[in-house]
Amino acid sequence: MKKIVSVSLGSSTRDHRAVTTLLGEEFDISRIGMDGKLDAAIAKVKELDGHVDAIGLGGIDVYLYAGTHRYALRDGVRLLEAAKITPVVDGSGLKNTLEREAVRFMQDDLGMELRGKHVLMVSALDRFGLAQALVDAGADVLFGDFIFALDLDKPVRGLKEFEEMAEKYLPDACKLPFQFFYPTGKKQDKPPEPKYPQYYEEADIIAGDFHFMRQFMPDRLDGKIVLTNTVTATNIEELRSRGVAKLITTTPDFEGRSFGTNVIEAALLALLGKTWADVTPEDYERVLHELHLRPRVVELN
Repeated sequence: MKKIVSVSLGSSTRDHRAVTTLLGEEFDISRIGMDGKLDAAIAKVKELDGHVDAIGLGGIDVYLYAGTHRYALRDGVRLLEAAKITPVVDGSGLKNTLEREAVRFMQDDLGMELRGKHVLMVSALDRFGLAQALVDAGADVLFGDFIFALDLDKPVRGLKEFEEMAEKYLPDACKLPFQFFYPTGKKQDKPPEPKYPQYYEEADIIAGDFHFMRQFMPDRLDGKIVLTNTVTATNIEELRSRGVAKLITTTPDFEGRSFGTNVIEAALLALLGKTWADVTPEDYERVLHELHLRPRVVELN
């Protein structure tokens, strides 16, 4: 049995474990939340190193992408380098393959017309593949990175403008502690504090990281479609109570919840038997095709 562990800076209340079979191999997949404590997360990665088949990093990114540029986050690199034997991933490789495929699934399998739809992309830097696929599908995308990560009321409405702003601000922002602009630990359990409601209200689809979208989420999201990643049963009921019409997660359901892309990427790495540096997008696409992984769709209201 292959063992996959996600070490997350997120809340330990979201921990989950599942046993599943992928391409004939049995996998024990688990998530361990470190409640925002970076040093404890580093220690946990060191403890697991050499004893599991692959490690995913949750609640933090190692790399952010905008166009052809890749930006390394200081704290993410510290976590990555804590392991010397076991392969470690942050999910960014899959975000550029699996999440692009989710947009195709919405169009071809669900019959959704995305051209002209208003999309609030709460954070494109950690999901550039998804954002780019939505733009390519003809959606009118509002990039909310500066609004939701830095609390600046600065909406960006074009890929070129977004890439230019990322090039200007990210080299310095990546040196900041990750907690400065992303909710970690117990902050993930706090009730949403509605802010910038106009951007939620004008959107047909709210897309991107769940914690980013939840922290300022208004009380009502009637008729909206949410396209996101990791959600628990409690999160689903919360979205239902706010009037969300449909939930689509880019990762499939494993025993009642969707794991993060870092977990799925770690599992694929174990299947491929390669280091993260040696894996190509074609490797991921081949295994994803063999696995027939499909996004999870939940009709809420």
